[in-house]
Amino acid sequence: MTELPPLSRREREVMDIVHELGGAAAARIRERMTDPPSDSAVRSVLRILVEKGQLSAEWDGPRYVYSPTVSTHRARSSAMRHVLKTFFGGSVEGAVTALLQLEDSTLTPDERARIRALIDRASKEGR
Repeated sequence: MTELPPLSRREREVMDIVHELGGAAAARIRERMTDPPSDSAVRSVLRILVEKGQLSAEWDGPRYVYSPTVSTHRARSSAMRHVLKTFFGGSVEGAVTALLQLEDSTLTPDERARIRALIDRASKEGR
């Protein structure tokens, strides 16, 4: 799987919002942004993301609706690779440890069982 192109902080924020909503117009995206820039700045970021192939734009009446061109699964994998590399030096163990040490994360017995099964499967597959 090829790596997705790097995104700026604003581009990543827009992509997160569009993935969460499944698609949205510029005004809706801007409403969801932290410390939103001007309307024209949001439209500029959207145009750049379309040019990068991250979003598609479909005319819907008086506005464009933007949708992700990359599946959420692929975007999630790319984001995790970036987080692992940037914050954990590539260490999966370090990332898992950090997740388990979060104060507000409690695993249910079912979640623990599913995670154990995933680890067992990864071991059998040599990962």
